[in-house]
Amino acid sequence: MSKIYRYLFLLISATVMGLCASVSAQTCRVKAGKNTSTGCQNYIEVYEYDYVKEKPQFPGGNAKLVEFINGHREYPAEAYKKGIQGRVTCSFVVNTDGSVSHISVIRGVEQSLNREAVRVMSKMPEWIPGKHEGQTVPVRVVWSVPFRK
Repeated sequence: MSKIYRYLFLLISATVMGLCASVSAQTCRVKAGKNTSTGCQNYIEVYEYDYVKEKPQFPGGNAKLVEFINGHREYPAEAYKKGIQGRVTCSFVVNTDGSVSHISVIRGVEQSLNREAVRVMSKMPEWIPGKHEGQTVPVRVVWSVPFRK
């Protein structure tokens, strides 16, 4: 019996690895508001950051992005007094023109910190857009905004 299981395991593993190797890019759906006439949720399809050939870049790179966040972040006074701290993880879309949109909190800490993280993200300048197979594409990026006393 164990030879049969081992054979099945190897067969399934080889099939899965073959499927994964043929995937060139992965996309996901991001909420894009509601249709006012039908009330249905609208979505846009974007590429995942780790699956594009050329990743979108903040002007000057990640070090400049951290500098931008630290320079524009304002710790909410009440949260600071209460000692509330942590990382607010956000996702956003870098569009084909480099603009940033569809900012949302994936993992929040507290409402005032979450709002501040979204505010800072919304102030970002245009990015260098991501490319896949030579074509600019919208890409979903995940980044955290730290709040520490």
